[in-house]
Amino acid sequence: MKLLNGRDIADFMMERQAKQVRALRQAHHVFPKLAIVQTIDSPVIDSYVRLKRAYGDEILIEVEVYKIDQDQLPGVVERLNADDSVHGIIIQLPLAVESATQTSVDLVAPAKDVDGLGVNATLDPATPLAIIWLAAGYNVELSGKRIAIVGNGRLVGAPLAKLWQTSGYDVTIFDENTGDLQTQLPDFDIIVTATGVPGLIKSSFIKHEAVVIDAGTAAEHGKIVGDLAADVRERDDLKITPEKGGVGPLTVTALFDNVIRAAQATVPTDT
Repeated sequence: MKLLNGRDIADFMMERQAKQVRALRQAHHVFPKLAIVQTIDSPVIDSYVRLKRAYGDEILIEVEVYKIDQDQLPGVVERLNADDSVHGIIIQLPLAVESATQTSVDLVAPAKDVDGLGVNATLDPATPLAIIWLAAGYNVELSGKRIAIVGNGRLVGAPLAKLWQTSGYDVTIFDENTGDLQTQLPDFDIIVTATGVPGLIKSSFIKHEAVVIDAGTAAEHGKIVGDLAADVRERDDLKITPEKGGVGPLTVTALFDNVIRAAQATVPTDT
């Protein structure tokens, strides 16, 4: 088994990001800031927010968190859009009222949409970007390979499929309507799963020497788990993300990369 450890790549990229932030602060007096708008008070979501705060502290990006009722969200986002000191805004998902997700993320100004989820977003979504970095960092060859993406959600599956299909790769998307995974997945060389269904992907679904990237997240017995069943990790022939430290650390890195890019875009071109 070869582990695709996103934490190692994230540590390397964090050093580069810290230098970029110092350059913005010292040369241009731009102090990058991320605003997180949260409408659910939950330990799992709070842990995600703490990770982002901690990462921001490491590279000198200020992170402000707005815990609000969902009916306050439009007004808060409007104020943040107009605040020149704020360079990135994310709507922490899930929302209290999930049916309002797309209309809510669309409220974020495209130049500040560092999650890349709005219909007019100009930045790539963080988790798909993290998966692309992870594959590149471990020299996973995508060209000429059959790629399965299990899960067609707005955060991972759908945008990742779009990015890879645009690059000309052979991508097939699976969701709850596409049939039996056990009989179909063994035909694929690379499997990315992002369903949030613990234990969904079993060893019998995966061909010999496949690449497996688990981007699923769900809370089970008080801890965050992915989509892979335990028997998948008993195999020694796979290239696979670890239980912890796979896609997650790189997702945070990609988010802050977008914040830096958004801050850089505010620097006058004649400076």
